[in-house]
Amino acid sequence: MQKDDFFKEARSDLSGPLHGIRVLEATTSWAGPMCGCMLADLGADVIKVEALDGEVARKLPPYLTGEPGRIGFLHATVNRNKRSLTLDLRRDEGREIFLKLTARADVIVQNFRPGTFDKWGIGYGHCRQVKPDIIYVSISGFGQFGANFDRVGYDPLAEAESGFMSLNGAPDGLPTRCATYLCDDLAGLHGALSTVAALRHRDLTGEGQHIDIALLDAVLFQSNGFLSLAALGQPLPRLGNQSMLSAPVDVFECRDGQIYVAVLLDSHWRVLAEMLGCPELGGDPRFATATARLQQRDECNRLLRAWLQSQTVAEAITSFNRASIPAAPVRTYHQAAADPHVRERDMLQQVEQEDGKVAPLTGPAAKFSRTPLHIRRRAAALGEHNEEILADLGYDAVARQRLHSIKVI
Repeated sequence: MQKDDFFKEARSDLSGPLHGIRVLEATTSWAGPMCGCMLADLGADVIKVEALDGEVARKLPPYLTGEPGRIGFLHATVNRNKRSLTLDLRRDEGREIFLKLTARADVIVQNFRPGTFDKWGIGYGHCRQVKPDIIYVSISGFGQFGANFDRVGYDPLAEAESGFMSLNGAPDGLPTRCATYLCDDLAGLHGALSTVAALRHRDLTGEGQHIDIALLDAVLFQSNGFLSLAALGQPLPRLGNQSMLSAPVDVFECRDGQIYVAVLLDSHWRVLAEMLGCPELGGDPRFATATARLQQRDECNRLLRAWLQSQTVAEAITSFNRASIPAAPVRTYHQAAADPHVRERDMLQQVEQEDGKVAPLTGPAAKFSRTPLHIRRRAAALGEHNEEILADLGYDAVARQRLHSIKVI
């Protein structure tokens, strides 16, 4: 299918499938902002509430457009498509503004330590008093209840405590954290998906609800059943790039680079045996099934490794694609960013930043044929929308100036 054919019935009059939904996001770092980012990318009007000095992601280098602009790449990535309101939520006036915004919102997203917003008078119980059908999403390290609910929770802690880190890395090395904020990302995605489900429930019943998302729960849910196997006492060895389900599966060296190959099906093995010049191994009982090949993992890897050493990456990929054997070149992010396929999929979108410079931002993953997703606006400057948001709430210029002078905004 051509790209134009996929989008031939696209509408341009809507921000996305969540057009008309209002979200009040009071978050910091990555998990909460990712939830808000997903909802904003999907077309919701997201107001991001920040402390007067801004959230931490704004300040962390490297800077997207260079040192003078000091636009943190994390902030630019996860806070696009949102409006910015600075607000001291610890002050009575700040709480009052937050609750006024709540009365007009569909969703609240917050990722502060459990109990913090209750202490400030803007917890779920407080917010549902002004908006009974509010959907209130709380994201934290360990959840709103349970023995560890009040512990500080960050992505690496969830990776370590969940068991993920114990299986990640080389078999003879130390447990290794993920290169990205995996638990934060998963919690943000579960938060956004749960929000959409709760909106559907609200539309059917008129009921709002409190959604509790924990980083630990999110990564355990995405553990591919390992938590169940562990509960049953099954061994879970660290395999690095290899698989507990089949062989050969690993990273292999070619003449000019590396390639990842996954021979998952018995039919894949029979085809591979032909490619390797060993057709008799296709039906050999020692290799014919995935279970048998796991017992011969080293020999399977040796045979494939020897063949690939004479191939270039391009030659090997062509051969594997022709044979429908799963394989991919091992690339850097720099190489992925230059890939024409990645570009055509709009995974990099050129966006003008607050300093006037243009920078490539990672685009939304989902493609909607009727309501396409775009980065509609850059990440806002700190407090950029204070005036318009407060004016919309009925605060006149004098009242807004007063709030500014007493440092509520």
